[in-house]
Amino acid sequence: MSQSRFPDYIRVKDLALTVSFSDGSRWPSSTPHAQPVVVTCSIAYDVRRAAAGDDLTHSVNYSAVASNIKAVGDAEVFPSTEAFADRVCETHARRFPEAGALTISIARTKALLYGASFGVEFTKRSGEEDPEEETFFLREITCYAVLGIHPHERQRKQCVCVDVSLTKKRSRVVPLDYRALEQRIFDFVEASKYLTVESLASKVANLVLSFVGEVDSRATVRVSKPSALLTAEASEVEVTRSFADIDTQDAHASSIPPQPVATSSTTVALGSSRVKNSPGTNFSSLPHKAAIAIGTNLGDRFANIELALRLLEAPSTDLDNWEGEPQVFIVDTSFMYETAPMYVAEQPRFINCACMIETNLEPRALLSFLKHIENAVGRVESFRNGPRAIDLDIVFYDSLVMDTRPESARSTLDNLSGELVVPHPRLGEREFVLRPLADMIPEYIIPTTGKSVEASLVALMAQPSTAPAMYKVIPFPRYPLPNRKGEQPSHASKIRPVPPTATYWTFPVTSHPSSSKQPPRKSYIMATLNATPDSFSDGSAHYSLPDALSYANAAVSDGANIIDIGGYSTRPGASYVSPEEEFSRVVPVVQAIRGLWQEGAVTTPGGKLPSIAKTAATLISVDTFRWEVAEESVHAGANCINDVYAFSGPDWPATARSAEHFAKMRQVARDLAVPVILMHSRGPASANKDYSQYDYAADADGRGAVLEGVRIELGAKVEAAVKGRGGIRRWLVIVDPGLGFSKTVEGNLEVLRDAASVVSEYSDRLRNLTAPPSRPLRNPLAGYPMLVGASRKSFLGAILERPDSVGNYEGRQTRPVERDFATAAAVSCAVQQGATVVRVHDVLRLGDVVRIGTALWS
Repeated sequence: MSQSRFPDYIRVKDLALTVSFSDGSRWPSSTPHAQPVVVTCSIAYDVRRAAAGDDLTHSVNYSAVASNIKAVGDAEVFPSTEAFADRVCETHARRFPEAGALTISIARTKALLYGASFGVEFTKRSGEEDPEEETFFLREITCYAVLGIHPHERQRKQCVCVDVSLTKKRSRVVPLDYRALEQRIFDFVEASKYLTVESLASKVANLVLSFVGEVDSRATVRVSKPSALLTAEASEVEVTRSFADIDTQDAHASSIPPQPVATSSTTVALGSSRVKNSPGTNFSSLPHKAAIAIGTNLGDRFANIELALRLLEAPSTDLDNWEGEPQVFIVDTSFMYETAPMYVAEQPRFINCACMIETNLEPRALLSFLKHIENAVGRVESFRNGPRAIDLDIVFYDSLVMDTRPESARSTLDNLSGELVVPHPRLGEREFVLRPLADMIPEYIIPTTGKSVEASLVALMAQPSTAPAMYKVIPFPRYPLPNRKGEQPSHASKIRPVPPTATYWTFPVTSHPSSSKQPPRKSYIMATLNATPDSFSDGSAHYSLPDALSYANAAVSDGANIIDIGGYSTRPGASYVSPEEEFSRVVPVVQAIRGLWQEGAVTTPGGKLPSIAKTAATLISVDTFRWEVAEESVHAGANCINDVYAFSGPDWPATARSAEHFAKMRQVARDLAVPVILMHSRGPASANKDYSQYDYAADADGRGAVLEGVRIELGAKVEAAVKGRGGIRRWLVIVDPGLGFSKTVEGNLEVLRDAASVVSEYSDRLRNLTAPPSRPLRNPLAGYPMLVGASRKSFLGAILERPDSVGNYEGRQTRPVERDFATAAAVSCAVQQGATVVRVHDVLRLGDVVRIGTALWS
């Protein structure tokens, strides 16, 4: 029979099913829910023979097709819409091998909060492994907006319906976050005031494309106004845009998580100013995403990792030829862990972490690039699973399953050298790989097992183990940078210098702990050195350089682990200090402390350093929100930046100036590779104390709104600082809930009393709240180390002013220096709540509180 000129199709249209998904419905949920699904499938099949003989045996039985789809839906719980679609295609290909191309459309009709349905559609051709692209759709998102040219249309909002189709390259690294996309569209349209439907539709298309951030994607947006015409159902405009059509400024503003702040006409999204990685950087998204596992146990382990990451973003895969465009961008990093060696015990402990990258390199080319970086960092070949200066492994590459070994060689894992197996074959047994991945992509479905990264980690942790428990680490670099002598590799002059490591802190893993014995928990002590004439706590006691050095020596002798030096008082009503003045207060103190090394660089008879040399070697944090002061202080010898505004500057709500400030501070912190302390605040410390927008999180006692505000608001800043190109390393972030800043007395007590919840995964109560759709599905601050700074704060004084409800105490006013016993109670609570760092003024006495609290609760 001759080839048909036109294709024939057999179609099952709008098959109604009930399918269980584990990603929730209109609201996210970890509990599987059965929900309605509508499936349409079209099968390309030449039906002329069946038509000529009127015989169904020469066709595809559509009843059998429908039964097959229903059986798939009844058989299991699916983690996403895409997973269900993939399984339908897989079983269809086995059941109907003679059928042609299959086009499948799956719509979940109860998945959207504001729209009619969300779904996915793609065509899988016979013999094709996977389709190259797929289309996601969100139908009938109903909004209300000011839209139109007529005067009456400018006075009141009218109904606006939005339909979106997004076509992109197929990827199974992370399912499309359709809830976040719907919320982004809804919020944008509701806040818009365009004159024309044409403009609104084009801007929504820009938003959709920038949300996905993939260069080969395209979006079709249809916007209709049902109230526009009396004699028609609606007026409507449809536009199709590609990534190349995106307005650059709009695209970036949409791609950074917005800071949830009060509505204001001047409010902007933090991160909306670009952070340049290198001259000429092309900010369009690269087509592939991959997860890279990183390990090292030789030399300066932390510097090795930072050097490898900087080389990853080199403008060429030829590290000797520094020309061209970067082939890799780092877009996320994990926490960092110290782990006992696995397989071969007699070797140094490892530092492990991971990163997510965007790349246009194919898997083999990426593997080759990683090997070049290993050689550049200084990997020395040893025995298998033995010591190495750096080890870079491709764990995931999109949703690819790949094994370059011959079929006959795949029965063992002893022949992996020079080969590429993705996903990594030992993934399921390696906590030091699974845990960093769970920090970044917990919901990613491992293609070879069908289980999520987080579920795999939970299963592994449930197994009995005698291995030492992993713990997280925070590395502190040593500044000023040493003079490097001798011949340097060619790439050394082409990247920012990587600082050597001064020391590192450890803190415990809290999510999904193993059955191994956990190491003792330690709360580090930060001494507070105010190099100001108007400090709220101690006035000008340490304003002069000799007084500052005297305090530093005493603090170190009394047990301080780090000294926090500030030159700009944050107390209410404090005088303005110019950047130059702040610089002149802080930098000389940093230089003087580091200069003590020459005075004390002689060991005592017992081989110990004298106290003055210990002070010179102690970690220093600079308490500033100005990038100029931070940068110069670190170059002078500081090891950490403590920013009370979390990079965004003093404006609240955020302004365009905030975005510029955020971008610059982020860049400085990234370049210097120093830890940063990011604190929750809302502008002036004494203002902006209303958290009623978070009342949905309050418990039966009316507590919880302030804690929720801290998690959401500080979480948005931390996410914007860590994620995306130019982000700082996750392992270098310490969070501070901001006691005494924009909180009432009761609000401060609420935060201190339950500070652990700031950095914990949501409790069952918090997970099951009826919350706004824009609320993150997971606590964005979960897992971060936490600093608590309650020392001598005014909220303690306010409590001491209250008379006892029973007894003769009538309350009294106290000066900050009289609040150390009150501070002791707050510090004890902070230790009990798992604070990694406590910031105090009286180091000796409050250090005793930390020691006893640690003995009680560690």
